[in-house]
Formats: sequence, C-alpha cells, structure tokens
Amino acid sequence: MPYDEALADRVREQMSARGDVSEMEMFGGIAFMLGGNMAVGVRDDDLLVRLSREDAQSALSEEGVRPFEMGGRRRPKGWVLVEPERLTDDAGLSEWVDAGADYAASLPAK
Repeated sequence: MPYDEALADRVREQMSARGDVSEMEMFGGIAFMLGGNMAVGVRDDDLLVRLSREDAQSALSEEGVRPFEMGGRRRPKGWVLVEPERLTDDAGLSEWVDAGADYAASLPAK
C-alpha cells in the first residue's frame, strides 16, 4: 500500500519551520530527517515517530500507539507508529511531529 501522501504533505508543512530537513523513501513510506537523523515518517496511513527509549515506552501506553516492527520481527527501541485517528487535527499531528523532531535534533548531526 502506498503511503498517505496527504499526511506526508501535512508533516512536510510542519517540518518546514525547522532547518536542515530532508526527505528519504524508506520503510515502504517516506521519512523526514533532521540533521541526517530520522525524526518522523509516514508509513501506509500511520505516522512513524522516533523517540527516546523512555518516551517511546511511555507513548506505548497511549491509545492508538503501537510498536514499529521491521520485517514483522524486529522492533527498534524508540520507534512507534501512531494511528490515523490520533492525527486528524493539526494539534494532534503537531504533538507527534514535534516530539520526533525534538528527539532527532538532540542527536549529533550525521
């Protein structure tokens, strides 16, 4: 299934306020990088968010958030998928985009 291009456009708009943003196709979708580090992505109609391990563990207790699985087996620590129901308004999307972007910005640039 192709990724949700409307969601990608909304993410692109929110990420545009930050410097050093790039895009890359990966994980069957599109990823938004900040300083060379992945911040968020769109996979199918979900938002993929990279967080600290602690923040990701906390996020998994929220409704509509589940672990990201690579190839159906491997679950990278710190990566979560947020379901579309949590992203219907700009405030809901912004919360997750900012969380991923803030974490990516905290990492050394690549």
